[in-house]
Amino acid sequence: MKENVKKPIFRLTLSAIFIALATVLSFIKIYEPPLGGGVTLFSMLPIVMISCLFGVKWGLGVSLAYGIIQMMLSFAEVCSWGLTPWVLVATFVFDYVLAYFVLGFAGIFKKMGYIGIILGTAMVLVLRFVCHYCTGVFIFDIWCEWESVWLYSLCYNGAYMLPELVLTTVGAAVIFKLPQTKRLMQA
Repeated sequence: MKENVKKPIFRLTLSAIFIALATVLSFIKIYEPPLGGGVTLFSMLPIVMISCLFGVKWGLGVSLAYGIIQMMLSFAEVCSWGLTPWVLVATFVFDYVLAYFVLGFAGIFKKMGYIGIILGTAMVLVLRFVCHYCTGVFIFDIWCEWESVWLYSLCYNGAYMLPELVLTTVGAAVIFKLPQTKRLMQA
């Protein structure tokens, strides 16, 4: 098989496998707060890896697909919250599509090598936190029992996104040190 035909098929196949792996890992919850979110077992790492392996443009496409899958898996639960149509659409856009889409930027510092990959991984998880934080402040303020919705959203979303950031960044630090991953990066 010619090299130019083999590479797109390899990218597409590996991306599909990693989306499936990320989806399965998203069901393994270490901690799940009552109003959505949760700490999973490295569920974002496969998506981050695709962006680092194949670049930001490809990573954004894969992360968009993953975000849509996550939205579809949570559709019934989110619809059962009794949200208005506008709030429901905003929730799906900001808490699912956009929050997972930013994972595709993980490979932005790939040219800096190993440190760039770790920096990109941490950056996209911070961006994902920002998406959830803004949704908490501007959409879910109706559920806030605290005086400051800003502080409530920070604490609620930080309670699961900070551990998720640490786990995924440590996971990336370990997996990108492996010789197999280094070979894959050079392929």
